[in-house]
Amino acid sequence: MVGPKPVPKEAVLVINAHSRKGRALFRRAAFRLREAGIRLIAAHAIRDPKQLIPTVKAAVAGGAPMVIVGGGDGSLSCAVDELVDRDCVFALLPLGTANSFARTLGIPLDLDGAIRTIATGKRRRVDLGVIDGDYFANSAAIGVSPLIGATVPPRLKKVLGRFGYLAWAAWSMLRFKGFELILEVDGETHRFPALEVRIANGGFHGGVEVVDDAEVDSGEIVVQAVTGRFKKRLLMNWLAILFRHGLRREAVRDFHARRIRIETEPRLPISIDGEVLGHTPAIAEVAECAIEVVVPADA
Repeated sequence: MVGPKPVPKEAVLVINAHSRKGRALFRRAAFRLREAGIRLIAAHAIRDPKQLIPTVKAAVAGGAPMVIVGGGDGSLSCAVDELVDRDCVFALLPLGTANSFARTLGIPLDLDGAIRTIATGKRRRVDLGVIDGDYFANSAAIGVSPLIGATVPPRLKKVLGRFGYLAWAAWSMLRFKGFELILEVDGETHRFPALEVRIANGGFHGGVEVVDDAEVDSGEIVVQAVTGRFKKRLLMNWLAILFRHGLRREAVRDFHARRIRIETEPRLPISIDGEVLGHTPAIAEVAECAIEVVVPADA
């Protein structure tokens, strides 16, 4: 019987040096990877975020057996499109603010721990979420999150990290209004007032476990809606999630399916792994077993 393939020992390293930690850690990451036995075919520190996708695409097209991407959830989400159904393993260095995808996969958030995972871990095939043809690694959202993502000052995130992000979230909440949500799930239409929508391929969003039963290998996409019209309801849900309180389930409705149509009144933006990349109406679906990632050996 043939066992699982080992993790490749050759790779192309691509680090978003524009991310919060990327510039400072690029040289250290390259050195530590080589020290751990990973031969780097090439190493790129990307200062212009627009060059991230072409660089990853060129690495995959050039036959790299593994591509290691360092950055935040937005960088990782951009990169996964280029590895769908390709014979190339995806490995990640979580260098962002929330690092939700790494948390979902159980990858250590420190650089040395993440590199140890790449050197000693195993391959795991996982699903990706899809919004109107755009693949994403972990989660998408409608409501306050896109408002935050579109307006948060980059320096605030860079200096204060998650605390700065949370402070800006509180400020954005003052300007936010609820909306009407219409979902089409397995031939049924559901219509109700909502305050936030989470479209989840994994359990974490913003660095916090939000959608408990969303898994990266379930073959389903999960749409979770915080219902109601009053912002206090959303705030209470956030607090319950933060403190892992049982009330976090009180104000939400979950929908599981391979494909869900999402419409809002009024039309609203959609943030995908922290970046505003779409608008309603939209189709959310799952791309089953779309890529291979490196996870800890004991995951």
